[in-house]
Amino acid sequence: MHNHRTGVISLNSKGKGFVDIEGLEESIPVEPNDVNIALPGDTVEIETYAGFKGDTYGKVIKIVERKKLQFVGTIIKNTEAQGAEYILLPDDRRLNISIDIVGDESGQAGGQGLSSLKENLKAVAKITDWEVEDGRYAKGNLLEIIGEKGDNDAEMRSIVLERGFDTGFEQEVLDEADEAAKEFSSLTPSPEEVASRRDVRGIFTCTIDPFDAKDFDDALSIRELAPEERIKEGNGADNNVHIDDSIKPGTPLPDAFYEIGIHIADVAHFVRPGTALDIEARKRAFSVYLVDRTIPMLPHVLSNGQCSLNPHEDRFAFSAIFKTTKDGKILDEWFGRTIMHSDRRFTYEEVQEILDDKSQAPDAAQYSERLKEMNRIAKLMLKERQKAGSIDFETTEIKFKLDETGKPIAVYKKERLDAHKLVEEYMLLANREVAEYIHAKSKNLAAKTHGADGKASGSAQSLGVYRVHSEPDYDRLQDLGIFVRALGFDFNPTKNINPRDVQSLLRQVEGSPAEAVIKIATLRSMAKATYATANTGHFGLAFDFYTQFTSPIRRYPDLMVHRILAILLEGKTVPAHMAVTLEKICLDSSRREVEAADAERASIKYKQVEYMQNKVGQIIDAKVSGIADWGMYIEEPEAKAEGLIRLRDLKPDDFYTVDKKNYKVVGQNTKKEFNIGDPVKVKLIAADLDNKMLEFQLVV
Repeated sequence: MHNHRTGVISLNSKGKGFVDIEGLEESIPVEPNDVNIALPGDTVEIETYAGFKGDTYGKVIKIVERKKLQFVGTIIKNTEAQGAEYILLPDDRRLNISIDIVGDESGQAGGQGLSSLKENLKAVAKITDWEVEDGRYAKGNLLEIIGEKGDNDAEMRSIVLERGFDTGFEQEVLDEADEAAKEFSSLTPSPEEVASRRDVRGIFTCTIDPFDAKDFDDALSIRELAPEERIKEGNGADNNVHIDDSIKPGTPLPDAFYEIGIHIADVAHFVRPGTALDIEARKRAFSVYLVDRTIPMLPHVLSNGQCSLNPHEDRFAFSAIFKTTKDGKILDEWFGRTIMHSDRRFTYEEVQEILDDKSQAPDAAQYSERLKEMNRIAKLMLKERQKAGSIDFETTEIKFKLDETGKPIAVYKKERLDAHKLVEEYMLLANREVAEYIHAKSKNLAAKTHGADGKASGSAQSLGVYRVHSEPDYDRLQDLGIFVRALGFDFNPTKNINPRDVQSLLRQVEGSPAEAVIKIATLRSMAKATYATANTGHFGLAFDFYTQFTSPIRRYPDLMVHRILAILLEGKTVPAHMAVTLEKICLDSSRREVEAADAERASIKYKQVEYMQNKVGQIIDAKVSGIADWGMYIEEPEAKAEGLIRLRDLKPDDFYTVDKKNYKVVGQNTKKEFNIGDPVKVKLIAADLDNKMLEFQLVV
């Protein structure tokens, strides 16, 4: 009797499918001839059967739900006697199909889009029909001509369009953004609006961002408290339940010394629920950061204008303000809407020069003491976080210098400075404390409304948008342990893994040739951080509570956190009917985050290969970065670009095989070994932009 199962299918570049079914640990393989007309990400119904060796295989018998039908690719001339004049070869090589362009939905009058087609154009097509009798190919309509293949703008737009991100905004959204910027302007706020906010404009406040940043969604402030200010504030009864419920507002806090503020653009003030602007932001969920551009979640009039904490301009913010001891211990906190003014826009490099007493800026002395105090406290917070087991997967990032056509002409590594860590610690502090407050406040309000046990409110007790990170899967950790031990390091994970165990492994490998590879392998063995309505903690950060509050300009979940926080600060509970909406937002945002990150990686990969095209034929000192059945992966040091030496091409005077157990390649006659992290001298023989791949040849 045949067994029918439903799941989501993925495809590899050879056309083989793998169906993930809820409740099953292993994917069910589907041979290429049994994939039918399924595409990657589709929900499919399969019929399972026993293979030659008794293994379970599947055959796709029904497409339950399509993930998408629109694809980006390159136009080529059809050389067959039958069919459309032009076909589109999708950029996603896993599709293993071509699309006959038979219709036009490009919006050009009279179907002129079809008449404009020629070879080597990048375009978007939508599948409308299938032909499966004589082969697996599709028919579709032209949606958009993007531009010439190889043109920087066309290639970058292709990357984001393929992943479902629009590169522009509908006029209705732009009009609403303009109207919101005028109606809710922070440049000329009404006296009533100012009175409803805490005014922090007289306090030293600054932004610290990359030198090429266009929007500024967070700012920091610090000031020494006067003796009469060293009291517990609270923005209402039980505001501080999770710090010390026994201390009431107005109680002296003799150890209080600093007031530290984390000020975040008040995007929720401008983007109102249910508007076209809000619907579009929810659909996008994230801004996408490519090598040469940003695809924003919000129109520029907001993201670079009224919602950006630009220097020397009054701005509306949502702030987390903490009273601390001189060593950064939190004694009191306040959350709420503010009006603020950034005194200075710093780059990370400018702040680092001030911290290192190397700045030549005329105002360096004016800001030096306050920046150094913020940095000193940030280092204390980092030390405490690391003591608790927080894991740091610090990896090398690269940036490109581009010419006027978008071609990379230089590459450099992004150095992680103390200035970066300073900002990171305060953002982590705000995110953690906001999450804990949302959890405690909603539970407290529910108990007041429904009785001491709060049972009647159910999920409303802690309903929110949390950033959660589960403990890693034990089997994946075991695989990591085998890999790490094969490279000579000690890692024996248990089922009750602690973040400190992972932290200890990363410290072990610091400075070793295999450090980068092990860090990446460790990161891949971890669970994926996601968004959820119920708090379950964050394993990687070793936090019991965590959310993302600090970037509502570029992350829709952060905007929802602001809205939830605003409801709670008014003494109201989050309506139970919002649970389904919030759950959907969390699921959609988790998916969109993966797609945005994939687009960002694809743009980097494209530029890496494009940069290396000028180096074809050169001899390079590189290192082995991975071992696979088909060969060795090689990483060159300048652009951190990875390529392949195929096993069959390694050396003509020996036969090489892969020692899977020990992750090495071994010559059968010479016994020469290639291990992960080993230095090798290679020749770059190909830089394939279509597949974003490099090919190397070993130099003896």
